[in-house]
Amino acid sequence: MTQTPFLRGGALLARALKEKGVEHVFTLAGGFCNPALEGFMECQMPVINCPHEQVAGHLADGHTRVTRKPAVCLVGPEGFANAIPAMLEAWGERAPVIFVTGSSTLKRQGAGGFKEIDDVAIAAPLTKYSVQITDGTRISEFVDRAWRAATTGYPGPVHLSLPVDIMFSSFPEDAGRAERPFDRSDRPVPRAWPDPTRLEEVLTLLRGAERPVLIGGHGVWWSGGEDALAHAGNHLRIPIFNVPYHTKMLGEDCEAFMGLADFHQYHPSKPAIQEADLVIMVGCRLDNQMNFGNPPFIGAQTKLVCVNGSHEELDYNFGADVQLLSDPGAFLTALSTLESRWDEWLDLQKTRRAQWVRHWSDHIAAETAIDAAEGRLMHPLQLALDVQAGMKDGDWLVFDGGNTHFWNEIATNIAAARGRILGGVLHPGNYSLLGVGVSFALTAKALHRDRTCVLVTGDGAFLSGGLSIEACFQEDIPIVVVVDNNGGLDCISQQQERLFANGRHFATDFRDIPFHAMFEGLGGYGELVTRREDLPGALERAIASGKTACLNVKCRGVISPIVAATSDKREKASIE
Repeated sequence: MTQTPFLRGGALLARALKEKGVEHVFTLAGGFCNPALEGFMECQMPVINCPHEQVAGHLADGHTRVTRKPAVCLVGPEGFANAIPAMLEAWGERAPVIFVTGSSTLKRQGAGGFKEIDDVAIAAPLTKYSVQITDGTRISEFVDRAWRAATTGYPGPVHLSLPVDIMFSSFPEDAGRAERPFDRSDRPVPRAWPDPTRLEEVLTLLRGAERPVLIGGHGVWWSGGEDALAHAGNHLRIPIFNVPYHTKMLGEDCEAFMGLADFHQYHPSKPAIQEADLVIMVGCRLDNQMNFGNPPFIGAQTKLVCVNGSHEELDYNFGADVQLLSDPGAFLTALSTLESRWDEWLDLQKTRRAQWVRHWSDHIAAETAIDAAEGRLMHPLQLALDVQAGMKDGDWLVFDGGNTHFWNEIATNIAAARGRILGGVLHPGNYSLLGVGVSFALTAKALHRDRTCVLVTGDGAFLSGGLSIEACFQEDIPIVVVVDNNGGLDCISQQQERLFANGRHFATDFRDIPFHAMFEGLGGYGELVTRREDLPGALERAIASGKTACLNVKCRGVISPIVAATSDKREKASIE
């Protein structure tokens, strides 16, 4: 009689995740997680050992955003506390990251066990699903449940807690497999098809519209519907905008793509949205970025339609005039069957965009001329534009920080209008969490080895997450880091100067930090840049070095349009 082999709980966990198709695990190796690590080793699963658990979480998040497939962040109980910021960032972007905690012993739960922490309760508000596995024979079942929660409907991070005594205990290798579902591999995600009557209501509204606008968001990206969005906009000649703080879905090959739906960072979106008689938001939420669907962002007389792929999303959009439950791709394909066209309306937006590009180009040219004449440090927008000018089509750009983020958003729209076609753009999500840049850049480079990946980061943002640069050296994945070094938390300083009665800032300055020397000490390439004319050559040398490189660029602090707009009154000098 053949006996069924027994495996540790950690090995069952590893096998269940391998069966789902997980390609990468990110961790800071700890004793609580050793059985799982042994299981991943036996499964030949790539595991990246990181210098900090928050770094592991951001790397898993970045990998998930680019591939649109869940990655795993594996941590111990104290490491779970370190990984919470990464969980928050993934939650904001709705990235289906699988967070796994090797937690304190189940046997002594509630009695002060070694490193005991209520990780399930802590993770619950930051994930779609958070549960402790209390029976080792159900490990595969709970992996299946977590996976479905992460990938079905509106995606998002999930959390599994596996107590250390179950992690180390042995169970039959086929434990729990006698019950359905017998096939626990990754299967196609269920998608909602539009109700014909409700769909026709939306199509009728569109046929009667004179100035329609499409706004695409997270739901389009995670459902893989960006090509359908581009086709619908180009076919119907309807201007398309992208929600802020989200992966840029469309490139310059989409004629209808206009840029961000953000009145401050992309001014032409304001007249387009406010003059529209129909706004169709696909895969978006009526959150603070959309002013909850209210005036003055979207006019009271404008018809507002929200199309979402799950009831979870629609629950956020109860204020819409019309709601439609539909997979974004299915809805956008239906749009493309219409024969109507809005050529003049789209041409007007293209004209406005060209005027906006000229305005900013003239403005920054004048600023840069004064910089040169007076010996001032470089403008952060000029830095952002010069960096993209030194990149090639297909390269990846990451930016991180406060004003650094905002200026690079503007530069990306300008550079795109000038013809730059990036391979992809990554940046913090709607929580504006500093310190994600290095992890995201490392991920982009790891998945696109033949492309240059450049990170433009504020000095404050780099100090928040710069330790993750060690993973670039450890894994031999070279990226180029350009530090927009203005000597402090400039975004916060500028708000303080408008809020505080004495007009000064406080507790936001840094000393002169030699970031470039830090990289040289780690075995990389480093260069200090204090003049604009030296930047192109320095960037070329950094890329040619083949090493993880840092350009420490001294810039002056310049208030960005979004910070200026939100801190124009002393009693409201904050981002609201």
